[in-house]
Amino acid sequence: MNDEFFIGWQKRPPPRLGRFLAMVAGGLVLGMAALGLALGSADEPGGPDFAAIGAGAALPDTAEMSGVVTLLPYPVLHRADGRPVLLGGDGKRGAGIPPGLDGQVATARGYVQQRGSIGMLVLDAPPVAERPGTPPPVQALGRWRITGEICDGKCAAGSMVAGTGLAHRACATLCLSGELPAILVSAAPVFGQSFMLLAGPDGGPLPETLRPLIGLRVSMEGALEWRGNLLVFRADPAAARTP
Repeated sequence: MNDEFFIGWQKRPPPRLGRFLAMVAGGLVLGMAALGLALGSADEPGGPDFAAIGAGAALPDTAEMSGVVTLLPYPVLHRADGRPVLLGGDGKRGAGIPPGLDGQVATARGYVQQRGSIGMLVLDAPPVAERPGTPPPVQALGRWRITGEICDGKCAAGSMVAGTGLAHRACATLCLSGELPAILVSAAPVFGQSFMLLAGPDGGPLPETLRPLIGLRVSMEGALEWRGNLLVFRADPAAARTP
């Protein structure tokens, strides 16, 4: 009788069965790798309405931009066309802009990260101040409860695919520790926007007490406001909840 079969106490299966199992295992490995590549290439976390740094055509890959610089909660260049652009540094570092540039019209150079309408200018040098400027007007929108995910503005703007989700949590934590802008990607659009700059209740950067919630689905209460064409959510850490 020449039929091969597996005996449980044997250290290895018969040759023909072993070859079959090796082919199946190899096929599964290659299949999962191909699936992961396909999902990663197709990922666009927020869909077509993801984010809200103004409107208009795509930004160039590298650029020189001028506008009014504001530093709180994070550095933003409010361009003359009304389109605000987040400012960041190379790697997992913030822009490191001197306090004296706050409220100044400045010219900044660097390369652009962009996903949908989210844009970040990654600086290759500090912005050059030209003259005093007028910060964009602030319009208070009242107190809101918003559910979404705390992310960093650089990866979400296209530096990483995906730049959101639980798998990106460790990266986002490092980016935000490096003082890159914190953003909230909302589960449902607010004023037609799914993105807002995230601040503490005093209008400053993300509070330390919210850092354990980075990359998680979280419900938060706070004051919402327009700063020019940029939505800013001043979250109250005491009211933050995970589902």
